[in-house]
Amino acid sequence: MTTSTPHSKPGSEPTAPSSPIALALAFACGLVFAAALVMSGMTQPAKIMGFLDFWGMAQGAFPGRWDPTLAFVMGGSVVVTLVGFAWASRPGAKPWLAEKFVLPTRVQVDTRLVVGSALFGVGWGLAGYCPGPALASLISGGLDALVFVSAMLIGMLLTRLALRPR
Repeated sequence: MTTSTPHSKPGSEPTAPSSPIALALAFACGLVFAAALVMSGMTQPAKIMGFLDFWGMAQGAFPGRWDPTLAFVMGGSVVVTLVGFAWASRPGAKPWLAEKFVLPTRVQVDTRLVVGSALFGVGWGLAGYCPGPALASLISGGLDALVFVSAMLIGMLLTRLALRPR
Protein backbone atom coordinates (compact mmCIF):
# COMPACT_ATOMS: atom_id res chain seq x y z
CA MET A 1 0.00 0.00 0.00
CA THR A 2 1.29 3.43 -0.91
CA THR A 3 0.47 6.72 0.71
CA SER A 4 -0.02 10.11 -0.87
CA THR A 5 2.40 12.93 -0.32
CA PRO A 6 1.60 16.63 -0.70
CA HIS A 7 3.24 16.44 -4.15
CA SER A 8 1.34 13.51 -5.63
CA LYS A 9 -2.21 12.65 -6.49
CA PRO A 10 -3.71 9.70 -4.61
CA GLY A 11 -3.31 6.59 -6.70
CA SER A 12 -0.62 8.13 -8.93
CA GLU A 13 2.36 6.75 -7.03
CA PRO A 14 4.60 4.34 -8.92
CA THR A 15 4.36 0.77 -7.75
CA ALA A 16 7.34 -1.43 -7.08
CA PRO A 17 7.97 -4.28 -9.50
CA SER A 18 6.31 -7.43 -8.23
CA SER A 19 7.00 -10.24 -10.70
CA PRO A 20 10.33 -12.06 -10.55
CA ILE A 21 11.08 -10.98 -14.13
CA ALA A 22 10.38 -7.31 -13.30
CA LEU A 23 12.54 -7.53 -10.17
CA ALA A 24 15.39 -9.17 -12.10
CA LEU A 25 15.15 -6.52 -14.81
CA ALA A 26 15.14 -3.71 -12.22
CA PHE A 27 18.22 -5.25 -10.56
CA ALA A 28 20.00 -5.59 -13.93
CA CYS A 29 19.21 -1.96 -14.77
CA GLY A 30 20.63 -0.91 -11.39
CA LEU A 31 23.84 -2.85 -12.08
CA VAL A 32 24.22 -1.26 -15.51
CA PHE A 33 23.59 2.18 -14.01
CA ALA A 34 26.17 1.60 -11.26
CA ALA A 35 28.73 0.34 -13.80
CA ALA A 36 28.11 3.41 -15.97
CA LEU A 37 28.60 5.72 -12.97
CA VAL A 38 31.94 4.08 -12.17
CA MET A 39 33.13 4.01 -15.81
CA SER A 40 32.23 7.67 -16.38
CA GLY A 41 34.03 8.89 -13.25
CA MET A 42 30.84 10.04 -11.49
CA THR A 43 31.93 8.17 -8.34
CA GLN A 44 35.15 10.18 -8.02
CA PRO A 45 34.53 13.27 -5.86
CA ALA A 46 37.67 15.01 -7.18
CA LYS A 47 36.39 14.62 -10.75
CA ILE A 48 33.00 16.08 -9.78
CA MET A 49 34.59 19.01 -7.97
CA GLY A 50 36.84 19.64 -10.98
CA PHE A 51 33.71 19.74 -13.15
CA LEU A 52 31.99 22.18 -10.79
CA ASP A 53 35.07 24.46 -10.59
CA PHE A 54 34.13 26.61 -13.60
CA TRP A 55 36.54 29.43 -12.82
CA GLY A 56 39.51 27.39 -11.57
CA MET A 57 39.19 28.82 -8.07
CA ALA A 58 39.59 25.60 -6.07
CA GLN A 59 42.91 25.16 -4.33
CA GLY A 60 44.77 22.12 -3.08
CA ALA A 61 43.80 18.80 -4.66
CA PHE A 62 42.45 20.35 -7.87
CA PRO A 63 44.56 21.48 -10.79
CA GLY A 64 42.70 24.81 -11.00
CA ARG A 65 41.24 24.03 -14.42
CA TRP A 66 37.66 23.22 -15.27
CA ASP A 67 37.12 19.57 -16.24
CA PRO A 68 34.24 19.47 -18.77
CA THR A 69 34.25 15.69 -19.32
CA LEU A 70 31.22 15.02 -17.11
CA ALA A 71 29.13 17.32 -19.33
CA PHE A 72 29.23 14.48 -21.87
CA VAL A 73 27.92 12.05 -19.25
CA MET A 74 25.07 14.41 -18.39
CA GLY A 75 24.37 15.16 -22.05
CA GLY A 76 24.24 11.46 -22.89
CA SER A 77 21.86 10.87 -20.00
CA VAL A 78 19.56 13.68 -21.12
CA VAL A 79 19.45 12.34 -24.70
CA VAL A 80 18.60 8.81 -23.53
CA THR A 81 15.92 10.19 -21.19
CA LEU A 82 14.35 12.33 -23.93
CA VAL A 83 14.19 9.32 -26.26
CA GLY A 84 12.68 7.19 -23.48
CA PHE A 85 10.03 9.80 -22.63
CA ALA A 86 9.18 10.24 -26.32
CA TRP A 87 8.79 6.46 -26.70
CA ALA A 88 6.65 6.17 -23.54
CA SER A 89 4.46 9.14 -24.54
CA ARG A 90 3.50 7.89 -28.00
CA PRO A 91 -0.15 6.91 -28.53
CA GLY A 92 -0.87 3.31 -27.56
CA ALA A 93 2.48 2.84 -25.79
CA LYS A 94 2.46 0.09 -23.18
CA PRO A 95 5.35 -1.05 -21.01
CA TRP A 96 6.51 -4.66 -21.24
CA LEU A 97 6.25 -5.52 -17.55
CA ALA A 98 3.65 -3.13 -16.13
CA GLU A 99 0.03 -2.15 -16.63
CA LYS A 100 0.88 1.42 -17.68
CA PHE A 101 3.65 3.98 -17.75
CA VAL A 102 3.86 6.24 -14.71
CA LEU A 103 5.12 9.56 -16.01
CA PRO A 104 5.63 12.77 -14.01
CA THR A 105 2.68 15.13 -14.11
CA ARG A 106 3.79 17.99 -11.85
CA VAL A 107 4.96 21.13 -13.59
CA GLN A 108 4.79 23.71 -10.81
CA VAL A 109 7.90 25.10 -9.14
CA ASP A 110 7.40 25.59 -5.41
CA THR A 111 9.50 26.45 -2.37
CA ARG A 112 10.20 22.81 -1.50
CA LEU A 113 11.55 22.14 -5.00
CA VAL A 114 13.79 25.22 -4.97
CA VAL A 115 15.12 24.64 -1.44
CA GLY A 116 15.64 20.91 -2.08
CA SER A 117 17.48 21.63 -5.34
CA ALA A 118 19.69 24.18 -3.63
CA LEU A 119 20.54 21.78 -0.80
CA PHE A 120 21.29 19.03 -3.34
CA GLY A 121 23.60 21.36 -5.27
CA VAL A 122 25.44 22.51 -2.15
CA GLY A 123 25.89 18.92 -0.97
CA TRP A 124 27.06 17.79 -4.42
CA GLY A 125 29.55 20.65 -4.62
CA LEU A 126 30.93 20.20 -1.11
CA ALA A 127 31.12 16.41 -1.02
CA GLY A 128 31.50 15.54 -4.72
CA TYR A 129 28.78 12.90 -4.37
CA CYS A 130 25.15 12.72 -5.32
CA PRO A 131 22.97 9.79 -4.18
CA GLY A 132 23.46 7.35 -7.08
CA PRO A 133 27.24 7.63 -7.31
CA ALA A 134 27.55 7.56 -3.52
CA LEU A 135 25.68 4.24 -3.38
CA ALA A 136 27.84 2.86 -6.20
CA SER A 137 30.95 4.04 -4.32
CA LEU A 138 29.97 2.01 -1.26
CA ILE A 139 31.13 -1.09 -3.17
CA SER A 140 34.71 0.18 -3.17
CA GLY A 141 34.54 0.52 0.60
CA GLY A 142 35.46 4.19 0.78
CA LEU A 143 34.89 5.72 4.21
CA ASP A 144 33.88 9.03 2.63
CA ALA A 145 31.07 7.32 0.69
CA LEU A 146 29.89 5.54 3.84
CA VAL A 147 29.82 8.82 5.79
CA PHE A 148 28.00 10.59 2.94
CA VAL A 149 25.36 7.86 2.53
CA SER A 150 24.82 7.67 6.31
CA ALA A 151 24.34 11.45 6.52
CA MET A 152 22.07 11.36 3.46
CA LEU A 153 19.84 8.68 5.01
CA ILE A 154 19.67 10.57 8.32
CA GLY A 155 18.79 13.77 6.43
CA MET A 156 16.07 11.94 4.48
CA LEU A 157 14.60 10.56 7.70
CA LEU A 158 14.67 13.93 9.47
CA THR A 159 13.10 15.66 6.46
CA ARG A 160 10.35 13.04 6.24
CA LEU A 161 9.64 13.52 9.95
CA ALA A 162 9.64 17.31 9.67
CA LEU A 163 7.36 17.37 6.62
CA ARG A 164 4.83 14.73 7.63
CA PRO A 165 1.27 15.94 8.07
CA ARG A 166 0.30 16.69 11.63
